[in-house]
Formats: sequence, C-alpha cells, structure tokens
Amino acid sequence: MNDFQIIVVGILVAISCAILGCFLVLRKMAMVGDAISHAVLPGIVIAFLIVQRFDSIFMLIGAAVLGVFTTLLIEFLHKQGKLQTDASIGVSFTSLFALGVILISVFASKVDLDADCVLFGEIAYVPLHVWRIDLGDGAILNLGAKAAWWIGSVLLIILVFVTIFYKEMLLTTFDPAFASAIGINVSVWHYSLMSLVSLATVAAFESVGAVLVLSFLVVPPATAYLLTTNFKKMLFISCFIGIITAILGYYMASFLNASIAGSMTSVAGIIFALVFVFVRIKK
Repeated sequence: MNDFQIIVVGILVAISCAILGCFLVLRKMAMVGDAISHAVLPGIVIAFLIVQRFDSIFMLIGAAVLGVFTTLLIEFLHKQGKLQTDASIGVSFTSLFALGVILISVFASKVDLDADCVLFGEIAYVPLHVWRIDLGDGAILNLGAKAAWWIGSVLLIILVFVTIFYKEMLLTTFDPAFASAIGINVSVWHYSLMSLVSLATVAAFESVGAVLVLSFLVVPPATAYLLTTNFKKMLFISCFIGIITAILGYYMASFLNASIAGSMTSVAGIIFALVFVFVRIKK
C-alpha cells in the first residue's frame, strides 16, 4: 500500500507538470518552474514567522503568494528592464532565494526550518502523512496520503482550466501577436499559466522535491516535442512519458536502494536520450 501511494503521488505530479510543461517548453520558459521552486522560500519563512506553525496550509499559502510574485517580477524585468527572459528568471529566483536564506538565518535559526527541508522533500515519506477522519466510537477513516489529495486537486484544476480555455492558451502560446490582434488579452493568459505553474510547483515540491518537479516540468514535454508537431498529441505523449517515468523510477529506486526522486529524474533523462537518438537515426 505504501508503494502504491508513492507511485500514485508520482503519477499525479508527473501529469500535472507535463501538461503545464508543454506550454512552458513551447513558450521558451521551461526554467520558470526552477525559479518558482527556489523563490518561494521567503514566502514559506514569512508564513511560519506569522503563524509560528508548520501546518501545510499556511506554508502553501505563503509559497503560492511568492510563486505568483516571482512570475510578475520575471515579467516586469523582461518588459520594463528590457532583460532577456532567461536573465530575468536568473535575477528573480536567486535574489528571492537569497532573501529566504537570510530570513531563516536571522529569524528562524533555532527552529527546524532550513532550505533543504523546505525545498527538497522526500517522496518516500508520502505514506507517513495521511488524512484521517475521526468517526467517533474509536472509528477512524483513513483517506490516504495528504499529498495525493493536494496534488490531485491541483491536477483537477489544471485539467478543467486547460479544457475550458484550450483555444486561448493555444493561440497565446503559438502566435501571441495574432491572439492580441483578434482581441485576446495575452497578458491575462500568460499570468494564468504562471499562476497554475506556481500552484502545481508549490503543491508538489513539499512532498516530492524541487528537482523532481522541475524534471517533470521539462523532460517529458521536451521528449514529446521531439516525437510530434501536433500539440494535442504532445500533451498526451508528455503525460504518458511522465506516468512511465514515475512507475519505472520507483522500481529502479527500489532495486538499487537509491533516491526515488533521483531515480525518477534519471529515468526521465534516459527516455529523453533514447528518443533523441531514435529521432536522429530516423532522420
């Protein structure tokens, strides 16, 4: 049962990140996930300093606010500062991450809160944090891992949003100039996508770790991009690769007695390398 819960959480994270990652890869903003996963640190610290508790909901709120702020800052530096997107991302996440480290060292140096535990979660601990409901008379209803509920809810939000606003997201991704010419507010859909990326990143990295979140955001979509020029097919292929990565990565970690997140990331890289070689040979 523990194995099943870990794999389910891995699959939910993989699908959530793969869908959003397709848009990010095509918009040439693949590293935004990395920026958000680091930049949310001050939000987490500030949330702790305010409530003096480690409850996930307060951490998530603080991190989500900083995640959205990071995307706004990146866009501001890109448009108003005339910086390239990659430079804007680098300046934003390093500055905010450094601010978080300073806040920890000054205000939280004597509590169990550090950059490693905040940023690099361990998916193996997912079965230890479950949702239980007291039904009375000693009866307890076990609803399973909290992480699965959090990430499952985020995945539902992403699926509903992308399904309803697929046309707008597609147009603003492939041809923002044309989208703007026909009356679509490109900025609104850009910030909507960035908000979803923030939400998915924040919901996932506490349980599975920043490295695994970033790998799911980038590697499966990049692999799918090599295999097709049809965007709908790219979405499905990316999700399928993410699912395979989560399953094979877990069993690889079990066989090698190694890090689960590291194994999943390695499997994603191996699949990408195999597809890359196959595509080159085919050409």
